[in-house]
Amino acid sequence: MSTPPASYTAAVERYLTGAGIAKSSARIYRISLTTWGWMFAGERAPTGSARRGATPPLFPFAAIDDPELPEVLAELAAARADEMDADTVNRELSIARKALGWWQRQGWIGCDPTIGIERRPAPPDRTKALAENQIAALWRLDVPLREKTCWKMLYESAARADEVLCLNVEDLHPGDKRGRTLAKGGATEWIHWQSGTAQLLPRLIAGRARGPLFLTDRKALAGTPTLDVCPETGRARLSYRRAEEIFEENTRLLANPLASPEDIEDLGGFTLHRLRHSALTHDAEGGTSTAMLLARSRHASVRSLERYARPGVDAVARHVAERDPAARRRG
Repeated sequence: MSTPPASYTAAVERYLTGAGIAKSSARIYRISLTTWGWMFAGERAPTGSARRGATPPLFPFAAIDDPELPEVLAELAAARADEMDADTVNRELSIARKALGWWQRQGWIGCDPTIGIERRPAPPDRTKALAENQIAALWRLDVPLREKTCWKMLYESAARADEVLCLNVEDLHPGDKRGRTLAKGGATEWIHWQSGTAQLLPRLIAGRARGPLFLTDRKALAGTPTLDVCPETGRARLSYRRAEEIFEENTRLLANPLASPEDIEDLGGFTLHRLRHSALTHDAEGGTSTAMLLARSRHASVRSLERYARPGVDAVARHVAERDPAARRRG
């Protein structure tokens, strides 16, 4: 057991460096934990413009074990939930609990003072499919070749992210624009892509004959399973978690087009799953038959496909506009 840090600020830094938090996520984690620092100190966290430049409170880390803190936190968290959207509040609570759990495992604190705070119900999102202009904007982002290829393959194939990330170079049939992958339950299935992916793949593969298709930037750590290490470069297979972090970080501006640059770091981007959802929705909007959608998505039933085949906002707008009597008269 190591010596507990003296201050909350020091505890946050030791968590971020010692818990294996990815560099791309560390900034979001630090912001969320700073927000909770105000509440752990018994103060309301500043929001909006008041937050920028505000000096976080300094207090002893041991204060987190104050038996009166849970009641104080419950009131402060409820007040914050009334001011912020549910997704932000829930994300901050999740990050705080991860840090508290890590600190408990180090033996630095004895309890979790957030134990009585419940996640806020978020309103259902019925617009999971990205609009076609959002997809077009995604392709214009200045990102590395690996990300361009992965995102393009996910959208063109409508495959699940874990299926694409499990692909090996030897699984690919470039001439047929398809690849062999393991689906849910371990079944062998095929995913198919289009010219966008086909044009990027040769540059990504760079002459490799085997090993994971999508690789990390660094050499694999000792103990990494052999199947997840490229025998030619020594680099590891890109994980779902890391791929999701990169996509979320790069799509924050697309997901929040009206946000100011100062606030964008506090907001979330898109998830990789939305590329699959978007591809199937756009296919359905284009008139693709149910049988083909089932084959493309590899769902077991029409019922499980229904949420993907729901026309998006743009499609409904076009449908209404095309049937506007005034528009027809003008034409």
